[in-house]
Amino acid sequence: MSEFKGIPVVRSGTKFRTEQGFSAIKNGVKSTARSAPIERKPAWIKARMPAGPGYQQVRQNVREHRLATVCEESMCPNIGECWNHGTATIMIMGSVCTRACQFCAVDTGNPGGWLDPEEPVNAARSVQLMDLRYVVITSVDRDDLADGGAGHYAACVREIKDLNPDTAVEALTPDFRGRLADVDTVVSSGLDVFAQNVETVRRLTHPVRDARAGYEQTLSVLAHAKTRQPGVLTKTSLMLGIGETESEIRETLKDLRLRQVDIVTFGQYLRPTAHHLPVQRFVTPDEFAAYREWGLEMGFLEVVSGPLVRSSYRADRVFEKNNVGLGEAAAS
Repeated sequence: MSEFKGIPVVRSGTKFRTEQGFSAIKNGVKSTARSAPIERKPAWIKARMPAGPGYQQVRQNVREHRLATVCEESMCPNIGECWNHGTATIMIMGSVCTRACQFCAVDTGNPGGWLDPEEPVNAARSVQLMDLRYVVITSVDRDDLADGGAGHYAACVREIKDLNPDTAVEALTPDFRGRLADVDTVVSSGLDVFAQNVETVRRLTHPVRDARAGYEQTLSVLAHAKTRQPGVLTKTSLMLGIGETESEIRETLKDLRLRQVDIVTFGQYLRPTAHHLPVQRFVTPDEFAAYREWGLEMGFLEVVSGPLVRSSYRADRVFEKNNVGLGEAAAS
């Protein structure tokens, strides 16, 4: 660890201790990992500077109350658009993941069962303070917990709904190691959308995702969620540009439709650090548009597809477009 103007700097691959006292690896990579220069981005990988009255209001509330959002912490390129429409993403269960996927820059370690018991109430209060119409709850993977954090997710959803009955809630969850009882716990908590990301095509799953994740495992989780709660929308996301072929994209879409998944998002993979999985190619906007048409033709309710699209991009618009009124969903 070094210092910059007196502030400790933890570099990628460096082991450090969290505020809770357990060790973790910065950005989920080891210092011995092979690295390569970050790829030069094409002209279409651009985002507008965030602005607008809605964005400014949410930003003011976040600053004033010291709230944490994935939107800011991950430097999401769509923050302005989403915040202007009353949508934000909150990460629960800490910032250290028990897995080490090759595409992800989240810190890796073992939290040893630690959870913040006040987080459900604080999450609900944050949603209220930000005056959100739609909130996405996401988290790191917590394989150190017996239920993978399912009970904590459910508690957060219930508290948010109790305090904010007109706010729609999406849970972008871990796969809970495929334990369907844990999926039941979350999907039955009163949420509106259940999401679990397949991330990539079948062939690339284990070069890309942690060995404890799985293509079939994610499909099973999504299928069970829809069977358990048919009224809850199911959703998943794929990163493109890591070596997949068009035939594999089609195969993945077919596999998802067979599990009655309602919504799919496609976005360009961008390497977070030089130690992570390299980009194989930059998918063009025209190709993203074509993939969206493929999905709609297969019967998905919505396919959101573009270079800067992320899994929770304008989730409120997708939700409303599918004829699910926010007030009706909250009252059901």
